[in-house]
Parts: sequence; C-alpha cells; structure tokens
Amino acid sequence: MSLAPIDLLKLTYRSLSGNPLRSVLTALGVFMGVTAVSATLQVGHISQAVIARRLATREAPHASLFPDWQPNRIRLQQDDITFLQQRLPGLQSISALNWARSTEVTFQDQTAPTSVVAVTQDFLFTTGNPVIAGRSFTAADYASYRPVVIIDELLAAQLFGNANPIGQRIYANQQPYVVVGVVQTKLRDDEEPSEGRLLITSAFHNALTGRRDVGSIRLRPYYLDDLEKIGEQAEELLMQRFPGQRFSQWNNVEDILEQRQVLKLTARSLAAVGAIALLVGGVGIANIMIASVTERTAEIGLRRAIGATRNEIMVQFILEATLLSLVGGILAIATVHGLTLAIAERFELPYEFDATSATIALGSALSVGVGASFAPALRASQIDPVKALRSE
Repeated sequence: MSLAPIDLLKLTYRSLSGNPLRSVLTALGVFMGVTAVSATLQVGHISQAVIARRLATREAPHASLFPDWQPNRIRLQQDDITFLQQRLPGLQSISALNWARSTEVTFQDQTAPTSVVAVTQDFLFTTGNPVIAGRSFTAADYASYRPVVIIDELLAAQLFGNANPIGQRIYANQQPYVVVGVVQTKLRDDEEPSEGRLLITSAFHNALTGRRDVGSIRLRPYYLDDLEKIGEQAEELLMQRFPGQRFSQWNNVEDILEQRQVLKLTARSLAAVGAIALLVGGVGIANIMIASVTERTAEIGLRRAIGATRNEIMVQFILEATLLSLVGGILAIATVHGLTLAIAERFELPYEFDATSATIALGSALSVGVGASFAPALRASQIDPVKALRSE
C-alpha cells in the first residue's frame, strides 16, 4: 500500500520527534558546517565591500613611473608616452605630469597653499578625478596655451568658500589664471592631502619654462589585478629603451592591494575550515542515520510486511535528513546573520544580507544532508522484512 506524500511527511515528523536527541545531534552537525560556510561567505562579501569603500576614496588605481636621479639622467619626452602606449596590453589610459612647485595661490584677500601640477589632457581620466563643477581641459586650451586652471574642491573651499569659483581669476607666483573647473578631492595614497591642488596644462607650463620634458608618467590599467604588472612592464620597457638609466615605479593603492591579499588568504582559510566542518557534519549525519537504521530494523520490516515499498522506506530516511538539514541550515544562517550584523555595527563595516550567500549556504546544507543519508537510506530500503521481523 503506497503512502500519500502528506502521510509520508507525518510519518517522518513522528519519527523525528520520537527521538529528539538523535534529531538534535543530526541538526547540530549541519548547523556547525553551515555556520562555517556562511561565515566564510560573509567575510568574503564584507572584505570586498571594505576594499571597494577604500578604493572609492582614492584616485583611480594607477602606476607612476619616473627616472631615478643619477648623473646624466635622461628626461622623458612625449615620444616615450607614445612608445609605452603602443606596447602595453591592458593599458586603459596614460598621461604625464610635471610638478611645477608648491606655492601660495591668491584670490582677492584669500590665500591658500597649493601644489601646482602641469598635466597632459588625459590626466583627469587616468587618475580618476571627476569634474564636479565647470569643465575639463580642452584641446583648444592646449593648442592656444591658455592660462586656465582646474582646482580641487579643497582649494576651492579655502579660496571661495561657498561661492562659485568658475570664471574667477586667481594668482599663483604672480601669474594670473582663470578657473574653468573643479575636481573632487580624492586621496592620492593612504595619507590625507595637506593642501589643495592646482592643475595647469602642460602646454602652458612648457611655454612658461621653455622645457618640453615629462617629469613622470601615470598608467591606468583596465583591471585592478593588472596594476602591478603594468607598472613593472613599463619600467622594463623604458630600461630597454634607455640602457643604464634606472627607473622607479609605484602605485597609489599598494596598501589596499596588500590588505586585499590578506583578506583573500583569510577567506581561503575559512573556506577550508568550512569544508572540513561540512565534511565532519556529513560523517556525523551518516553515522547517526546508520544507527537509526539499525535501531529501526523491526519497524522497517513491519512496514515492508504491510505493503511499504523500498522507495518509500528510502525516501523517508532521506526526507528525515533533509528536514534536519533544512532546520540546521536556517538556524545557522540566522545566527551568522545576527552576529555579522552586530559586528558590522560595532566596527562600522559595510554589510547587508545577501540572499545569494544564504542560498549557497542552505544548498550546501541540503546537499550534505541528502548525500550523507543516501547510503543509510539505501541500506534501509534493502532490508529483508522476514529477516527483520525474525531478528526482533
């Protein structure tokens, strides 16, 4: 006589509630394994969010390259930028700059310290400095050697307060400039900027100084993972181009990359712990289910004798493990979520519940439960009813 699904569920529930200690131990094994898996996923997501938050405060990840000071030091030219641009795969943008000087800039009766930097046209894109007011430099600014400047919001606040700086005339080293744009102030590295920044065109700087060399080169890759490699490749290419000249290169997110590597290693270690915990939980489920089959041999024989099929016996045992895995998994996910939320609030970490992570964790719980119970369930379904009743 075949059982209806609802009757099979009722029978499974009575079996589980009839032996609460066995049920709790089985669910506990799943709980521990899923807790480790869920915690691993949460650490990974929080790590990514922390890295993304730190990157958002920085200029776009880019490498800087410049010749070392030495006798007969070479001076980079625009041709060298073109040389690198043609030979670096994965390069999104390249630009150059010259640090003109640190000086004071004046607007009416307001004075503020600033760094004057001469840049090529792609500089703002290469370094990821978004224009928040006015405009960027145009090709006409370079072609006509216009005395126009772009200032960052820190310098704008120091000179103009809440007033609109666009179109205003300021002075640096007694040279008048017209403000055409304001860019967001971003961290260049891991230190807060001590002064604002004033950008002029490299063309105007060359006209003022009579020099056309390039102080340093900025390289922005398409992908963050290529940042260190692209800096090293550029350094190697220039050393081949200029034998005997040494170069230095660094990137503006080196500390973040180091932190990301540490977090990756931590996540991998936790993943290994989670896998071991799931394996131990699965072994525990299998042992408990085997013991359950042995204890219930007579019950299985009686059910087979009155018409239960092998498939029903097998499904019941798998269903028991599935329900216990489901309960243990849900409790583990809820526990990890609560603890993570408390820790995130305490240490001001970015966190939000991720349904995908919860689904993966719950899926792992069900997979372990079903997988670990399959062999005992198969064994139960193959018990001979006559021998089972005779043994009783």
